[in-house]
Amino acid sequence: MKEIPSPNFDARDRAPDMLLLHYTGMPTAEESLARMHDPAAKVSAHYFVDEDGSVISLVAEQSRAWHAGVAFWRGESDINSCSIGIEIQNPGHEFGYRAFPDVQIDSVIQLCKDILSRHDIPANRVLGHSDVAPGRKKDPGELFPWQRLAGEGIGLWPQGINPSSEGEVDIPELQKTLAGFGYDIKLTGENDVQTKRVVMAFQRHWQQEKIDGIADAGTAAILQALS
Repeated sequence: MKEIPSPNFDARDRAPDMLLLHYTGMPTAEESLARMHDPAAKVSAHYFVDEDGSVISLVAEQSRAWHAGVAFWRGESDINSCSIGIEIQNPGHEFGYRAFPDVQIDSVIQLCKDILSRHDIPANRVLGHSDVAPGRKKDPGELFPWQRLAGEGIGLWPQGINPSSEGEVDIPELQKTLAGFGYDIKLTGENDVQTKRVVMAFQRHWQQEKIDGIADAGTAAILQALS
């Protein structure tokens, strides 16, 4: 692993207990790294993983990198202070979203295992950027192999269910369960815009064959299995 320190960090006042995964959303690795080293951009992460599997350390884990922005999970809004961030090179939805190469994911898995061996991070706090910022972000997106990571002991994946899409969904109950799980969602009782955004974020992570923001019985069953 190479070290190319970024100037974009500050002090952390607590031990990290969340692992947050991103895609860079920029066309090339060179552009991604330049941005994370630009003091004017005020953006960074602890690690960067290129498409060829190479890993670069940008910010020490004991410091607070600037990767989450305006975000929320389980009552916390300063996600940078509680998390370790990994930026994974991918053009993203804006510049040609594509599958993550196996060699890249192999490196992500090894890096995550190393991080988890050093920090007390529960499986339900291994998240994507879209989970903590569903109104703003899509990354790492529906092509990211969360199930493969969970098979390696990294994060959650529902087990032992074969969810059907048929059946009505109780929106007030769905909102309560999503909020209890960690998402930033107001309990309006209505299938409103904010609910659809949160459902879409949930789908990008755990129901990747269906990214429409419309909760079905399968969505509810997966959420229940995870909660």
